[in-house]
Amino acid sequence: MNEKQMRKNRWQTTFFFIVIIIITYLSAAITNFHFIDSVKTIPKAFEWILSNLIVSMESLEKLPQILDKLGETVFMSIAATTLAAVVSLFLAIMGSKTTKVNNFFSAIARLIASFSRNIPVVAWSLILLISFGQNSLTGFLALFVGTVGFLTRAFIESVDEANQSSVEALTATGATYFHMISKAVLPQSLPQMLSWILFMIETNIRSATLVGILTGTGIGYMFDLYYKTMNYNLVALITLTIIITVILIELASNKIRRVIL
Repeated sequence: MNEKQMRKNRWQTTFFFIVIIIITYLSAAITNFHFIDSVKTIPKAFEWILSNLIVSMESLEKLPQILDKLGETVFMSIAATTLAAVVSLFLAIMGSKTTKVNNFFSAIARLIASFSRNIPVVAWSLILLISFGQNSLTGFLALFVGTVGFLTRAFIESVDEANQSSVEALTATGATYFHMISKAVLPQSLPQMLSWILFMIETNIRSATLVGILTGTGIGYMFDLYYKTMNYNLVALITLTIIITVILIELASNKIRRVIL
């Protein structure tokens, strides 16, 4: 890279840096956000947390109920993710350049993935809440729809990365379309797909807590209930159980990823 090009890159970097600063300043001014005042409140916030969010012996009496609701949330997340993975696999096969049947079905599959992925899970919860009301089905569908979009996109990329020589070799021998997918594409893509599924299970367990607040189900409902009644001891216990659960699932997921990848 010559000196002229390096100078151009420096100017571009400086320009974008200035633009980001201006946008940040304007955003803060419009929203009346004061960074220094926000920093000053941090010590008071930690002081409030340490003095209020304490797990008491009385709150531990509610632990069985909390674990029951937490289990409901975890299983709902797993069910939504696994069912979404099945649907996403079919959409990915139709949408991938390697395995697409025709351009029409490929465009439809990519459109479905883009539409469901670009609407946040919280927004899906609010949309479905109007139709299905506050129940477990609403939370399940919100997680399912959001997961389909993400996994379809991830699966398409996994299928596209499959070794083309295997596909071409099977095609040259007269193998059918389904043989080509089952013998060449899926064996190469499956480890990466399983890794994405595990990642989405972790993500959905976190999201399910927020979805539960909106749909009145699972551990999110209990959190919202005790928070509104200012029972901070139980809020602390619920938060602690969620954190421990997420960490344990993440550790198990990482170990499985190391085995399959």
